[in-house]
Amino acid sequence: MKKEQTPKNEDGVSRRKFVAGASAAGAAAAVLPIESSAQVAGSDAVKVGMIGMGGRGSGAIVQNLTANDSSQLYACADAFQDKIDGTGPRASGLPKITQQLEKLGKEKQVDLPQSRQYAGFDAYKAVIDECDLVVIATPPGFRPIHFEYAVQQGKNVFMEKPVCVDAWGYNKVIEAAKMADQKNLKVVVGLQRHYQNVYLEAYKKVHEEGLLGDIVSAQVWWNGSRPWIVKREPGWTEMEYQMRNWYHFNWLCGDHIAEQHVHNIDVMNWFLSGDSVAGGHPISAQGMGGRAGTEPLSVGEIFDHHYVEFRYGNEHNNAVMNSQCRQIKNTWKKVAEEIHGSDGILHLGSGRITDLKGELKWQYRAPRSGDPNPYQVEHDRLYEAIREDKPLNNAYYGAKSSFTSVLGRLATASGQEITWDEAVKSDFSIMPEEFDMSAEPPVKPGEDGNYELAIPGEWKLPWA
Repeated sequence: MKKEQTPKNEDGVSRRKFVAGASAAGAAAAVLPIESSAQVAGSDAVKVGMIGMGGRGSGAIVQNLTANDSSQLYACADAFQDKIDGTGPRASGLPKITQQLEKLGKEKQVDLPQSRQYAGFDAYKAVIDECDLVVIATPPGFRPIHFEYAVQQGKNVFMEKPVCVDAWGYNKVIEAAKMADQKNLKVVVGLQRHYQNVYLEAYKKVHEEGLLGDIVSAQVWWNGSRPWIVKREPGWTEMEYQMRNWYHFNWLCGDHIAEQHVHNIDVMNWFLSGDSVAGGHPISAQGMGGRAGTEPLSVGEIFDHHYVEFRYGNEHNNAVMNSQCRQIKNTWKKVAEEIHGSDGILHLGSGRITDLKGELKWQYRAPRSGDPNPYQVEHDRLYEAIREDKPLNNAYYGAKSSFTSVLGRLATASGQEITWDEAVKSDFSIMPEEFDMSAEPPVKPGEDGNYELAIPGEWKLPWA
């Protein structure tokens, strides 16, 4: 069913409701006097805010603080207080962060009293308002909302991938990216292959030295197994169950083709477009996918396998990319990218280029000291761009790669060929209209406790 466009208020912020669940401190933050804001607090420290207290967020904040000795973790937020405390399901939170920083001798970079720990759907605003730079690692469905608000408030941003799960989110991120450029803000997206030496060197071999010749096709894989499931607890509302199991619902994660496989898809958009800043995207997608039945339908709604044919068409090539991702136990595993050209084949998994007969043309060699961790490098580059006032905005290619993944999901769910332009122009949204633990999520289980799966050939496109 087609959703109506969400109305906007005067400053462009969506009126989707964020109600209830905010801590008292979070509620008070909205009325902090201006002299308490991060920009005029009179401290030399960079006040860093953390939004989303899961495992990836915990890793990202440690890497962010490691990148700059003058940074302080100054405020944090999560939908759940127990995620902050590190006591909930799949606990991470402040205890883990503190332990990691203590091992690095950086525990003094935390200045986080309980008064700056915020819980609830709207808690992100308090963190953004109080800080200079924000690390956003919430479930992906919220990322467009959080990114837009951070940019409106003039804050530099690191945000994890993917950055959207629908066309509404994609369009919001693109518009916020333009605003970030106007405000000279720096934005890094956690697609760390852009900061990994083997990919950077391979890109030069392809686009500066032409070792592949004309690009013809590509193949990408993320085949593994389902990462985690949180058991439903008595007393949880349906919204709370889905929030705690965000990986298993499209409105929260975009399906695993977006949450994980976006890394590989992003590499293809990057290499096939020849544009390191804006990135590229396919013109269409068609494919197949479903659920093999190795996981009960009571867990969630996402597929466990997708196979998508993406077609590109630009001044560089008319290549076809085959995208394969699977999360089924005891099946063949592979995470890699491969590009075929008229003069050779790039095997990014092993960092080499061969000719069409298999003879080696190039092999990446890491320095004796080893390559730097790309997860760390992306934060190093963020601070470098801030210090030296250099342009840096990953939001454009982050949005395009994220929505390429969404395009693939639409194709496998519907069984139809979907074009980029029709999907983007539809501005479809799969997000709820109200954010509250008692609100209705976009999907619900049936009387048997099972969630309905999309059936190709029957499932209707959101704008149909």
